[in-house]
Amino acid sequence: MSFTISINNKMSYRLDIKIEPFDITKRYTQPHRHNKYLELVYFSEGSGFHFIDQEKYEINPPIAFVIKKDEVHHWQIDSTPVGYVVIIKEKFLENTLDKHINAQFQLLEMQKAFPLSADPSLDTLFQIASDLLKEQITEQTIAIEGILKALLAKLLHYAPKRNSSENNIVFRFKQLLKASPKNDVAHYARLLHTSSQNLNAKCRSELGKTASQVIAQHIVQEAKRQLIYTDLSVTEIAFASNFNDASHFVKYFKRFVGMTPLQFKKNKT
Repeated sequence: MSFTISINNKMSYRLDIKIEPFDITKRYTQPHRHNKYLELVYFSEGSGFHFIDQEKYEINPPIAFVIKKDEVHHWQIDSTPVGYVVIIKEKFLENTLDKHINAQFQLLEMQKAFPLSADPSLDTLFQIASDLLKEQITEQTIAIEGILKALLAKLLHYAPKRNSSENNIVFRFKQLLKASPKNDVAHYARLLHTSSQNLNAKCRSELGKTASQVIAQHIVQEAKRQLIYTDLSVTEIAFASNFNDASHFVKYFKRFVGMTPLQFKKNKT
């Protein structure tokens, strides 16, 4: 019987944002992904490793991680960690009147999985934001958003700089791809009201890849997750990736990975 990757929902339905100290009981976790929220984790102390999809990252404070809702991750922390976790639901971004926050999150979501260098001054900002949220006072919303903007600005300061004029179309392309993967550049170009040539040019400038390569990376990465963390069949994974023919999907996967899906799964188990 098939099952899907474990999805953690750490927040009650009435809360749209949570900022709190990192839970030291979560030093070792099972692979999971998040349910409609983005998570920021900052460590001022601690050691060990953070696994995001098939990559292993050393925790070397001060350091911050941006964990997106489609990524599978888990912790292996071998000393007592000190830091904060920020969890932002999609509903928070939909409801906030401060468009600058949405722009900041778009930039953060464009970052690759590698951790972001940070600095100890973030401790103070996290503490202030955490204290405000504990009050649970409606009037504190503006103050919380102000502190959140300062936090995001700090993190973005240490992230690779990107050309903001190109972020919008590339970001929307990646969001559409996440929502419904399809191996068809022209399909996304139509949805974005642009040409395939322009979409390719923007992806090359912003990501150093063609639009086709971005699509392939997403489809193959998601297939790898399903192969490693679920018992879905290759056919089920192929159909979920909008391939009408499983054999076509197998050839597609092998072209980019160098082995068939079943060979990949056997090699990882």
